Amino acid sequence: MNSTLTLVKGRPVSNEGRLEKEIKTYDLLDSLGIKYERVDHEEANTMEACAAIDEVLAPAVICKNLFLCNAQKTKFYLLMIREDKKFKTKEISHQINSARLSFASPEYMEKFLNITPGSVSVMGLMNDTENEVTLLVDEDVLKEEYFGCHPCINTSSIRLKVSDVFEKFLPAVHHDYMTVKLSMGVE
Repeated sequence: MNSTLTLVKGRPVSNEGRLEKEIKTYDLLDSLGIKYERVDHEEANTMEACAAIDEVLAPAVICKNLFLCNAQKTKFYLLMIREDKKFKTKEISHQINSARLSFASPEYMEKFLNITPGSVSVMGLMNDTENEVTLLVDEDVLKEEYFGCHPCINTSSIRLKVSDVFEKFLPAVHHDYMTVKLSMGVE
């Protein structure tokens, strides 16, 4: 699959066939002067498809983006962890002083981030104008130079500098983040 994937600089030449939320992502990044590279691809539903996309985005760290909530469904979290780590609810819950965490329903994901399962990305925080979602970031993500994510839709992926995400993008969308430490997962 990766022979047909091409990394290009910036936004698509045409908005045709693109969802408004994807175009809004490019508009915001461009308005902030954040440089990014993009690869368009089929919906990535298999590990093989994701692996091919990851190769094109290299050396970007690719994250698992998990949308979580507390037991009462009153607090919501977007957790960014390296793809080689495993989510352990007890480990995270202890660090953020929250009741046991679980996966939040797609309805909340759409309500707060305007994204659907499979497209979860830090870019969705631009749609969380009421700051309902707390961003949790694995400390190892912050050590990388480049970061890869979806522009609110899983038919494209972008590579940008980690520093741009945390020093330009997050302040622009009025979100802070909490650093968490996750141990390496054993499958």
